[in-house]
Amino acid sequence: MSLWVKICANTSLDDARVAAEAGADAVGFVFAPSPRQVTITEAAAITAGLPEAIEKIGVFVDASLVEILEAVQKAGLTGAQLHFDAPRTFTASLRQALGKERKILRVIHFDHFDPGAVLDNEERLGDPSVDAVLVDARTRTAVGGTGKTFDWKSASETLLRAARQRGTRLIVAGGLYPGNVAAAIQALAPWGVDVASGVEAAPGKKNPAEVRAFLAAAHS
Repeated sequence: MSLWVKICANTSLDDARVAAEAGADAVGFVFAPSPRQVTITEAAAITAGLPEAIEKIGVFVDASLVEILEAVQKAGLTGAQLHFDAPRTFTASLRQALGKERKILRVIHFDHFDPGAVLDNEERLGDPSVDAVLVDARTRTAVGGTGKTFDWKSASETLLRAARQRGTRLIVAGGLYPGNVAAAIQALAPWGVDVASGVEAAPGKKNPAEVRAFLAAAHS
């Protein structure tokens, strides 16, 4: 099975097209307060100009079910990434509303992962309504797009093992860039990888050469 790659936090059609042409499986759009935030109208204008085959994932922080569904419908999205601790009742309702065709991703911030907290981790890793779990780093001021890596060695011994026991697909994010994505894949053997700030020329603006280099390194 080939590696799934998402180029996240796109703010222009040109940037999203570069990702699509370079072989990305998905592009992401941030609907939460951020230098990379887009409106539903802006995202809709971008997705309309992209190939049908590429996945278009909206990233949401503390959003309501109504807000997510509105964005998915009006912006032409094929999936939603929940960058917050959503309970299973929430993801189950979202799955029912989106159907089986659209992806649902949820996040785990590795600094909050406790291998001893069985119920908490089962809630996050064993959620049947979710297609994959994205593992990210965080800081005191940002829940994503931090450019910070987490402890891959510790993750491989705890989170990766727990995920495999539950048959959970993991997507690695947090501090990835063309120079380290191959090492992350080797260390964690994830189902997918996700990058935002690691291929930027400036916040919200991609560097096309870095996007192509990231995809080449990931697929190698």
